[in-house]
Amino acid sequence: MPLRPQKPCNAQGCNVLTRNARYCDSHSHLLKSAARAKPRESSTKRHYNYKWQQARAGWLAKHPLCISCERSGKVVAATDVDHIIPHKGDMVLFWDRNNWQSLCGSCHSSKTASEDGGFGNSRR
Repeated sequence: MPLRPQKPCNAQGCNVLTRNARYCDSHSHLLKSAARAKPRESSTKRHYNYKWQQARAGWLAKHPLCISCERSGKVVAATDVDHIIPHKGDMVLFWDRNNWQSLCGSCHSSKTASEDGGFGNSRR
């Protein structure tokens, strides 16, 4: 099987050719940390199992609107149940309904990214 063609390194000013994804060996540290991080555990291992799906459906039936959009005067259907304080594996906090809120997909993604350091945000 033929080798992948070489491409210039993506680092500014570097003319080294590489067969790696984007950077030569001397600039591989420029890859985002998320690309180098170990893969995330499955949703079941993070306790988002059938029991959670049932609890989530019940919560969304009782709280169908995104509370973040509601504060802005918009009426948007909620699609996600968010843990206000990230549980980080604490099962008491995970199942504490006082720690749940209904959010639309956009608001949930923004909140999660701001907490987890996504989209260039610093990790809180």
